[in-house]
Amino acid sequence: MLSLFTYKTPANFANAFKEFYHVANLKQVRILSTVILAVTIFSRIIAIYYHDQVIKIERYAEYSLINWVQITGSLLFLTLSTFALNSIKWNKASKKALTILFILFVLVTSFAISYVVSTYNTKNTLTMFLIGIVAVSLFFMVERNEIILIAFFIIAIFLLGMVIPKITFQDKIMNLLAAVILGFILVCFSRYNYCFKSQHFVRLKQLEEKNLEIAHLNNQKGEILGFVAHDLRNPLNNIEALSGFLLLEDKDNSEAQMISNAAKQAKEIINDLIEAAKQDQPNLQTEKLDIGVLLLSIIQKWRANTKREFVFVPTTTEIFAQINSSKLERVIDNLISNGLKFSAENTPIEIKVNQLKSRIIITVTDFGIGIPAKLQEYIFNQFSKAGRRGLQGEKSIGLGLHIAKKIIEQHHGLLLMSSKENEGTTFTIQLPIA
Repeated sequence: MLSLFTYKTPANFANAFKEFYHVANLKQVRILSTVILAVTIFSRIIAIYYHDQVIKIERYAEYSLINWVQITGSLLFLTLSTFALNSIKWNKASKKALTILFILFVLVTSFAISYVVSTYNTKNTLTMFLIGIVAVSLFFMVERNEIILIAFFIIAIFLLGMVIPKITFQDKIMNLLAAVILGFILVCFSRYNYCFKSQHFVRLKQLEEKNLEIAHLNNQKGEILGFVAHDLRNPLNNIEALSGFLLLEDKDNSEAQMISNAAKQAKEIINDLIEAAKQDQPNLQTEKLDIGVLLLSIIQKWRANTKREFVFVPTTTEIFAQINSSKLERVIDNLISNGLKFSAENTPIEIKVNQLKSRIIITVTDFGIGIPAKLQEYIFNQFSKAGRRGLQGEKSIGLGLHIAKKIIEQHHGLLLMSSKENEGTTFTIQLPIA
């Protein structure tokens, strides 16, 4: 309980929180003044329409006066709060003053109505007035000193209310005690609301700062990764070229073949690292292309560079999609490469393409060892723990499928996987039709 009265917004967030709650309070002023205006105008219309009946109600004149005060006051506060929210000339002090005045207006009018309705009975007024006090304390964020002054204001107007009726001194003492309790309730509710919203605001700001820091570090990581990978690729190109010259002289040179294969694998890893560093870059450049033609050209390249069998099942009609051809080719190459790694040399790789409603469906299937069920949930993770050596000992760092999934998502598509051990794996790409 004591912490409610001693709590202060941390100094590094205090100014931002004040600016936030001043604007939030003005929005509440505008909303509540609109509600009060609508209700009081409706009451006035009813009173005019049924004038002969309502004029007979006891103390109708007092209620009518309060009603006009509410209409005028709520209209004034609605106008001022709207102007304050849309104007840059209003400083914090002016915004705070308008909020405090509105709170006092609500308390005075709610007290007056409850006092009249309860026929000047201060005991009944306490109960009815409590509703207005709780509403004020929950709707508005007010500093500790200000809410204490408002609490004293409540006690003061309640004491003034006891002047009119003729009640005993003992009743006056009891009512005074009740008014003090009422003021204390207001302070407690208000401080709880203030502390809760302040702490929530601070947590949000801390999260924003952490997110900005993470984004900055992520950008730095991407830049460093890109630079390192780019610098490593150049010497690997030289190694691959030299090993190629050696193989031209002697095709059976196993050492040169080993060097060439190692250089190619290292380049694939570096290309994955470079692609991973580029994943957060926006504005993917796309063009409208025939998917069947693109897939056929990719498969022909693979047929020219490997002895494996490729089965391509195209559609009977042209299917166009808005794609980045080099990016999509990278995805297909990755899926085919995975299929080759994890299937025997005497089994084919099957690529199909067809149309399902407004989607293009591309499937790449191998008939190899499949993916264990326990690894399938990690298959698209970055640096996935599902990364395994191929049947020929090929290494993997677990980036390829993660990159493939990101590329397909950049095309507003989906990359799905289904697999059974010792039966094979199918990767399904879904793309929107152009």
